[in-house]
Amino acid sequence: MAQVNAYLNFNGNCEAAFTFYKNAFEKEFEYIGRFKDIPSDVELTEEEGNKIMHVTLRISDATVLMGSDCDEKFSPLATFGNNISISINTDSEEEANDLFNKLSDEGKVTMPLDKTFWGAYFGMFIDKFGINWMVNYDYETNE
Repeated sequence: MAQVNAYLNFNGNCEAAFTFYKNAFEKEFEYIGRFKDIPSDVELTEEEGNKIMHVTLRISDATVLMGSDCDEKFSPLATFGNNISISINTDSEEEANDLFNKLSDEGKVTMPLDKTFWGAYFGMFIDKFGINWMVNYDYETNE
């Protein structure tokens, strides 16, 4: 079966964002590579070379969060919008609270975690890097 994973693009702060996510999820990077590691004839400044070309953070057996910095020489980021959110489904209210609090730190909560009319414990926020998140715990499925 096909697997869908999120791939996030940043304008130079990918490493800071993924270090933040690594700490929140209490996981380690499977891979982190920089633009200077690419075999290429393209001349890079030190700053360009140190940007993240690709990072992989496995959240669970079935979920991988990946990302990179966009660079004008390789793959420019046209717009940074809010047309997508990363949705996390947790195994408990406690896990929902923990991840919501860690990932929303210094961000903007747009909907606090609370019990909903559709039978879930749900909340939304924009993290300090501008990424939209939804955290969900389904009561009916898990209780």
